[in-house]
Amino acid sequence: MSKRTPATAAMDKAKKPFDLLEYHYDPDAPSIGLHAAQSLGLPPSQVFKTLMVTAGDEAMIAVVPSDHELNLKALAHATDKKSVQMMAVADAERLSGFKVGGISPLGQKKRLRTIFDQSALLLPFIVVNGGQRGLQIKAAPLDLIDATGAIVAAIASK
Repeated sequence: MSKRTPATAAMDKAKKPFDLLEYHYDPDAPSIGLHAAQSLGLPPSQVFKTLMVTAGDEAMIAVVPSDHELNLKALAHATDKKSVQMMAVADAERLSGFKVGGISPLGQKKRLRTIFDQSALLLPFIVVNGGQRGLQIKAAPLDLIDATGAIVAAIASK
C-alpha cells in the first residue's frame, strides 16, 4: 500500500502534522467507517466518514462520525440550500478521484465545499480516510478543517 496519496500530499502542503493508520479493508463490511474504527481499536465517534452529496448543481463533502448518519436537512440548512441528496457512487468516484471506501475530504480532484460535523471540535484528534482503502489520517480536528477549508456545523444525527 502506498502511503503517499493526494490526501497525504494535501496535509503536507498545508503543513499540518498527521499520523497514518492502516487496517485491513473489508469491502463486504456493512459499514466501512465502523469497520475501520473497530479494526483500529478507536471509538466510532472519532473515526469520521466522508460522504459526497449534491445540492442543486453543487457537489459538496460532508464529514461525520462513523457511528452517526448525515442529517440531510441540517446540511441543507447549514449551506443555505433547499435540499441535499446523497451522490451516486459513480459520480462520487469521478469527482473525488478516489474509490468508494477510500474517499477522503483531502486531496480531491476539485476542491469542493466541505462541512465537518461540529462534534469533531470536542475531540483531541479525529481520523479521516487517507485517500486509499485501508489507509486513514489521524490529525487534530482544526488542522483537518483548515487543510480542507471546511466549515463546521451540526450535520450528524444518531
